[in-house]
Amino acid sequence: MAPILHLVVAARPNLPKIAALWHALAEAPPICTPRLLHTGQHHDATMFGDLVEDLGLPPPAIALGIAGGAPAERVARTMIACEAAWAAERPALIVVAGDVDGALGAGLAARKRGIRAAHLEAGLRCDDADMPEEVNRRALDAICDPLWAPDEATAARLLAEGHPPARVRAVGNAMADSLLRHRPAARTRPLPGGHARGGYGIVTLHRPANVDDPGMLGRVLGGLAAAARRLPLAWPMHPRTAARLAAFGFDLPEGVLRLPPLRYLDFLALMDGARVAVTDSGGVQEEAALLGLPCLTLRPSTERPVTLAAGGNRLVAPEELPDAVMAPPGRAAPIPLWDGRAGHRMRAHLAEILRP
Repeated sequence: MAPILHLVVAARPNLPKIAALWHALAEAPPICTPRLLHTGQHHDATMFGDLVEDLGLPPPAIALGIAGGAPAERVARTMIACEAAWAAERPALIVVAGDVDGALGAGLAARKRGIRAAHLEAGLRCDDADMPEEVNRRALDAICDPLWAPDEATAARLLAEGHPPARVRAVGNAMADSLLRHRPAARTRPLPGGHARGGYGIVTLHRPANVDDPGMLGRVLGGLAAAARRLPLAWPMHPRTAARLAAFGFDLPEGVLRLPPLRYLDFLALMDGARVAVTDSGGVQEEAALLGLPCLTLRPSTERPVTLAAGGNRLVAPEELPDAVMAPPGRAAPIPLWDGRAGHRMRAHLAEILRP
């Protein structure tokens, strides 16, 4: 009987990465029986269900329903639910993607039960100890084996931190696999908001450092207001950010079009047609580099320094946005291993690991 592999997804950004491995497993001779396990951190149609459909994934075989609550509570509840799931069906290995609380909870539960856990997107670092995702990704790298890094520089960082070479492998950027697979379909879709290609910028902001403090969020909105007087902006709104705007009584500036959370293909279409991206999302930084879209990252540091080195991304403060949207960085240079083959490299490594 083929060994069982659980592919753990918690939040929306995990899905395109897991989809790369799912399709690589499905398009080659079987080496295992993969099942999607959804912890539930993102759970509604706009943040999860529609994305599953757009990426050509099956509905999750296991749905834990762990949503809401404080971060420590989410991790603890995910651990308890995963333990129960794995008592009923024990996988040979699990794959956790990214750095959200659900991923950490699943990784901890697996290791407590003696189940091997692979970390997809291992080695990312922004060196900001106050960022919750930085805590999660470092903890996952400490307990997971293998560690699948998105590029050679990130793999080298893991080795420099003391991780054994046998645990580390540079497999490439799994996000690139999904983007390159679905970009042709996205280009056939009308642009949300009725924008013309190249005539607007796209905004995505959701991290606590930018949206949880009213003073900082006010600075961000001031920068966007000044930028929007020079270039119209489209902002697909994360539910977290929408809640903060409402709680603080802020309105969007003139020239900034608020959009609901978009399906994967619609969001990809909006990015592909934009002139510049303003974001605090690691995934958007990656996607922008792949699309040749100049990116302005509204953070003091990034766990995707490879996008800075490639020339397509720049770190900015809110006050710098008005000038930056009119003179953004250029197109990113091609990044090695971001070639749409990460899923196949992960499958090849799994074939070695799961060999009887």
